[in-house]
Amino acid sequence: MITKLLVESLDRRAGLFLAFLGLVLVLVPVLNLWVPQGSAFHVPTYIVSLLGKYVCFAVLALSLDLVWGYCGILSLGHGAFFALGGYAMGMYLMRQIGTRGVYANPVLPDFMVFLNWKELPLFWYGFGSFPYALVMIVLVPGLLAFAFGWLAFRSRVAGVYLSIITQALTYALMLAFFRNDMGLGGNNGLTDFKDILGYPVQAQTTRAVLFALSVALLGLSFLLARMLVTSSFGKVLVAIRDAESRTRFLGYRVENYKLVVFTLSAMLAGLAGALYVPQVGIINPSEFAPANSIEAVIWVAVGGRGTLIGAVVGAFLVNLMKSVFTTGALAAYWLFVLGGLFVLVTLALPRGIVGMLEDLWTARGAKAKTGGKTGAAARPEPAE
Repeated sequence: MITKLLVESLDRRAGLFLAFLGLVLVLVPVLNLWVPQGSAFHVPTYIVSLLGKYVCFAVLALSLDLVWGYCGILSLGHGAFFALGGYAMGMYLMRQIGTRGVYANPVLPDFMVFLNWKELPLFWYGFGSFPYALVMIVLVPGLLAFAFGWLAFRSRVAGVYLSIITQALTYALMLAFFRNDMGLGGNNGLTDFKDILGYPVQAQTTRAVLFALSVALLGLSFLLARMLVTSSFGKVLVAIRDAESRTRFLGYRVENYKLVVFTLSAMLAGLAGALYVPQVGIINPSEFAPANSIEAVIWVAVGGRGTLIGAVVGAFLVNLMKSVFTTGALAAYWLFVLGGLFVLVTLALPRGIVGMLEDLWTARGAKAKTGGKTGAAARPEPAE
């Protein structure tokens, strides 16, 4: 059954995209680990980490496109699920430090010793185990999304009201995580990581493996999303997006469909956040900032809402521009560029970059079939 869904979900474009990801997954680590540093083909380790960060953002954008592009749920708080997955991974990494911390406490992280905590909080227990941390990475964002969706969707909260509530959710979490008594590092967050599964986090090989895992997660997330949106379930999601009331009148439990896709999307965002943290070396409450979630919406809009591939393209393109504009003399102009880009895409490219290319390709194919004729000239001659 799964094989059949997989075959049906893959078209030529999706196959090429996955092949490209497979090439990147192999090529970048090889050029980093086995090509000498003096070679023009060598990829420095800092570039590998930067690309890994972009890939994690691409998974976040993909998860957002799944709910916004195909179900019409504009979430302005998806960064919260990303950050929760990151915190779960950060807690595991903090437990691996042990006596190598500044205060050499075998149980308590440094920030707890500094704040005079006497014992490890109950919710920290278990994070010394990677399988437990992995479960929490998907379970915590998933449970939050399920609880939020259960209340919101069954109350038929939709449109701009739902967007505002999701934004309020991530803002409330940001304020809560800034508190020192939360036991999660306060405004400094979690950092100074040493090992992951016994391997040094800063090691070149570890960085390459984390990058490869991030690309693999992006590929698997894309496959899962494609299987979902091309199935009968995905057709109902599109119907909900385009005509929710009519879909409900046809007998579909709209709130259940929304709840499933919203929860799944949150889990994917949590996994992205978990791989993001060891590559950047820190997780703090600023990841919950509403501006981060709004920026993710811009990634999807720029790349192409409702295309999946467009979300990935938008995440890479916008973050590449951000890396350029936030360095040196251009740093003061980044927010103007970001806002102008969003306005430009909204007015001139409502389907984003990938959507525009799809339209051009479709028009070209139609023109080729009609021999370059348009309008009345393209109509077939009546039979005699």
